[in-house]
Amino acid sequence: MDKLQVDILGLSTSPHTNGAYALILYEVEGKRKLPIIIGGFEAQAIALKLENIKPPRPFTHDLFKHIADAFGLQVNEVFIDELHNETFYAKVICEMGGVVHEIDARPSDAIAIAVRFNAPIYVSEEIMNEAGILEEQQKDEEEAAPPVEEIVDKPEPEAVSNETRSEDLHRKLDDAINREDYEEAARIRDEIARLKDKGGPIE
Repeated sequence: MDKLQVDILGLSTSPHTNGAYALILYEVEGKRKLPIIIGGFEAQAIALKLENIKPPRPFTHDLFKHIADAFGLQVNEVFIDELHNETFYAKVICEMGGVVHEIDARPSDAIAIAVRFNAPIYVSEEIMNEAGILEEQQKDEEEAAPPVEEIVDKPEPEAVSNETRSEDLHRKLDDAINREDYEEAARIRDEIARLKDKGGPIE
C-alpha cells in the first residue's frame, strides 16, 4: 500500500460538531490537506505537545510515553491506512527488542503518541485521494467568483451587496462542509459573523 508522509498544519474548532476539533494534516511532498475530526481531549493532548506545554500531571499519552521509555519500546511511525463510513483508522508501528508490532488505534490517539516520540505520520494514497483537499482547487474556486461590486447593478449598493455576499458565503460554507474542509468552513463562518455585525441580512 502506497503511503504519503503528512505533518500537522493545525487544529480548528469544528463549526457543526459540539466539542470536536478538525485536525488538519498536510501532505509533506504535495499540496493536499486532510481534515480529521477528533475529540476535545485528544486535540488538547496534541496541542499541548506541539506548544511544548508540560501539564502538571501526565496525560494518558504522556503516561504511555513514560511506560514505553521504561521498557525500551520505540514508536517508529503512525499510519492512517483505512477509511470506512467516514471513520478513519490508524496503526501505531512500534518496536521492542527487535520485534515490530502494529497496534490498531484511533488516528487522534496515534498522532498524540507520534508527536511525543517525534515519529513520522503517514496516510495511505487511497485515503488522500478520497478525502484529501487540493489547495489549488480551493483557490481556483474562490478566484472564479467575480467580486460582488462587478456583478451587481443596484440603487442601494451596501444593502444589496451585503445580501448577495451573504448568499455567496452560505454557498461556500455548505461546499466546505460537504468537502469536510472544516478549517475553511470555520473561516467562512467567521466572515459571515462579521458581515452580520455590519447589519447584513444574514439568516
